[in-house]
Amino acid sequence: MRILFISVLFGTRQLIIIKGGIKMAIRIVKLGCPRETNEGLRVGTVRRPPRGVPKTQYARKDFYDVWLPNLSPSPELMKEGKSAQDDRSWASFRKKFRTEMSRPEASRVLELLAALSHQTQLSVGCYCEDEKRCHRSILRELLEERGADLI
Repeated sequence: MRILFISVLFGTRQLIIIKGGIKMAIRIVKLGCPRETNEGLRVGTVRRPPRGVPKTQYARKDFYDVWLPNLSPSPELMKEGKSAQDDRSWASFRKKFRTEMSRPEASRVLELLAALSHQTQLSVGCYCEDEKRCHRSILRELLEERGADLI
């Protein structure tokens, strides 16, 4: 059964599809944290797999089901982001990461995820503790700009 309705979230209109009472959308998560009910496929947007965890255990230990490193910062930019201690350095990282994500190979994947958010449940994540100082906060913005439904 498919029920369509319009919800208002942060002053913007958003079309949300509910299948069997479950909202279809993308959830932004910290990898390694317990999964939410009905979270869906978990996509790891990290440069490196979790250390010390066998590949066969990534999903079981709540890291990710699919590894998608092309939505993570380049190694050089990742170092810059981790060392960003103030708003100015974070703004510089943010601008450079958005530039990386504007490249066709990354932009196409973002478009795909945004489209899938209307049909299925997904989660996208990284290891960082604080989403505000993590590339996943920028991925959230980029997905919203492409019309993704986000939780």
